[in-house]
Formats: sequence, C-alpha cells, structure tokens
Amino acid sequence: MIENRNVNIITNADGKKLVLINDIRFKGKRQINWDEIRQYLKGYIGDSYKIQENAEHINIGNELPEEYTESESRKSLMGANAKAKANAATAIPELIQTASNRAFERNHKEKHSKNAKYGWYRYDVHFALPVYNENMLVRYNIFHAQLLINHAENGRKYLYDIVGIKKETSRPQQNVR
Repeated sequence: MIENRNVNIITNADGKKLVLINDIRFKGKRQINWDEIRQYLKGYIGDSYKIQENAEHINIGNELPEEYTESESRKSLMGANAKAKANAATAIPELIQTASNRAFERNHKEKHSKNAKYGWYRYDVHFALPVYNENMLVRYNIFHAQLLINHAENGRKYLYDIVGIKKETSRPQQNVR
C-alpha cells in the first residue's frame, strides 16, 4: 500500500461519489514521466480494494503498471487528460471504492484468454484535480473515466487500466471541500 496520499471521497451536488486528488504529484505541462508513474504503480501490486456499490474485491496485479503507462489509449492522451491519468494513479484505492455502473463484455482477444477468461467489466469513476493560480486554489477540474477490470482464469478480478478519461465541461467545481 502506498502512503502519503492526499485523497478524499466526497459526494457532489448530484449525489455521485467524487474522488478529490488534492496534490498534483506528477507535474509537467508538456512531458509526463510515465516511467516514474510505472514505478509508483508497482507499490500497489498485491493490494485488494472493495467496490462500495457491490462489495466486489478488485486486486492489483503485475500487469497494471505496464498497461496503465504503455497502452494505446494512454499514448493517445494529450494535455489535461494525460495529466489527469498520470495523477489518477495516486487515487487507485478510492477510484475502485467509488466505482459504479458496472457493464460486462466478453473477452474477444486470444491474447487475453487467461487474464480475462471470464470477460471484462467497466465501471464509471469521477475524480477532480485542483487548479492553482499563483499558489492559490482556483477550482477543481472534474474528470470522468472508466476502470477496466479483467476477470481472470483464477476467478479473481484485477484492475487492468483506466480508460476513456474525459474532462467534464459542464461547470467546474469552485473550491470543493
């Protein structure tokens, strides 16, 4: 388990669980050090977290660091969405706890015949990152994403990646606390 994280779970005005990531650990406007993030994610390997909505246990296996940092979906991210994925790595336990709206799909790829023998699950998550102006908190940017969970041959479910990260454009949350 990774220590020294400044992450909170709140309920927003719409009644949805929102994960507040209060510290921007992975900075960089142009270049994000994905090797550093891969190393950080290795600290979660072997951990297990429970989804509050349905009490399912989600494990963190050896595949997460590599898939999270080297997937095609990650390589296509740019700007705020890339920074959001980088910093979402610091809130893996809370993102799993607040996951909702489970959707199942069968495995269709031979390469995943063991690690997703019993299919894939997608869960919705919402998280927020602070925006500062001259060291003053101005607002939080809210993001929506999906946790991609595989149901492996051993019967366990593993976090495989966080995909579909999109900044919500409705209205930013002002000084959420």
